[in-house]
Amino acid sequence: MVMPKPDLAPGVPLSAVDSPALLVDLTAFERNIATMMDFVRAQGIRLRAHGKSHKCGAIARFQQAAGAVGLCCQKVSEAEAFVAAGIGDVLVTNEVIDPVKLRRLARLSGRARIGICIDSALGLERLAEAAHEAEAPIDVYVEIDVGAARCGVLTTSDALSLIDRIGKAGTKLRYAGIQAYQGQAQHLRQPAQRRAAIDVAVRRVIDLRAAMAQRGLPIGIVTGAGTGTFYLETGSGVYDEIQPGSYIFMDRDYRDNEAAPDTPRFEHSLTLLTTVMSAQPAHVVVDAGHKAHAVDSGMPAIFGCPDLVYGNPSDEHGVIRRNGDGPLPRLGERLRLIPGHCDPTVNLHDWLIVHRGDEVVDIWPVEARGALT
Repeated sequence: MVMPKPDLAPGVPLSAVDSPALLVDLTAFERNIATMMDFVRAQGIRLRAHGKSHKCGAIARFQQAAGAVGLCCQKVSEAEAFVAAGIGDVLVTNEVIDPVKLRRLARLSGRARIGICIDSALGLERLAEAAHEAEAPIDVYVEIDVGAARCGVLTTSDALSLIDRIGKAGTKLRYAGIQAYQGQAQHLRQPAQRRAAIDVAVRRVIDLRAAMAQRGLPIGIVTGAGTGTFYLETGSGVYDEIQPGSYIFMDRDYRDNEAAPDTPRFEHSLTLLTTVMSAQPAHVVVDAGHKAHAVDSGMPAIFGCPDLVYGNPSDEHGVIRRNGDGPLPRLGERLRLIPGHCDPTVNLHDWLIVHRGDEVVDIWPVEARGALT
């Protein structure tokens, strides 16, 4: 069930918003967008923003208007939602092996430029079969494992073999480049740890590029990187495009990374509005539990209240205690939580309440919420 759009007219105060509700501070959000675009333009690199963080057409259009070349997503159903929202260039940065899903993806090619990653001969074979229904060629990226031990071919020879196969797979498929994303590096806390992980990724890309050059193969676009490491991939000189997503929101888990010197800084623009529903002598209880925010990456922080700690979440409750001698929030008081992980938190909500200061300015639907296929 999609919840009805909140009945909130522009200009009403945040006090009119029912909790729990997911809020976007538009001023901080706009600064985050501008900070990233200033960085990529200065570096002469492309930004393909990752839509899995927000699943929201309004945000995707905002990113595209600011200068992103297109969007990434992880699922065909996300791609369908973004194309329906008017995004003209969408890359599925994931493997899709199911023929039905691949046919759905192929049908999008008449409305937008569509790309997808592969890491197997079977994946390519099924994609080529589905592409018979495509109105325009589909961009194909070969994903290589650059150290995350997740998807991607393991060896240069396997990558070369797939690239050769793409060239023989028919006119509806077009080799576009290399997907080289090191997801495990994004939340390594120390800058030196993140640099060491990306150094491995860069070396694997360099080795593949050298082998391709020896065979006279076009390298295409090298794409990858996330919010935790994008400055490293950019500085390597081998990436043409970066794919950060969480930079627009910044969750508590990214805040826990130690920032590297001279790198862009981003603000917390996404918070979860919650209300104190019960007050006890040593703790208070708020109305935001597992069903309102994800805790897979740890507990949320409490915006502007470093002396308070959130814990003990259950389905509909969270407990807040003191971290020191300060007072507890009062019964009925409203707080804002900084989610531990923004991506799955957004996926729990149908609407984003957009505000400047204490004033509601817009409401954005999360069209790709629950897009799992």
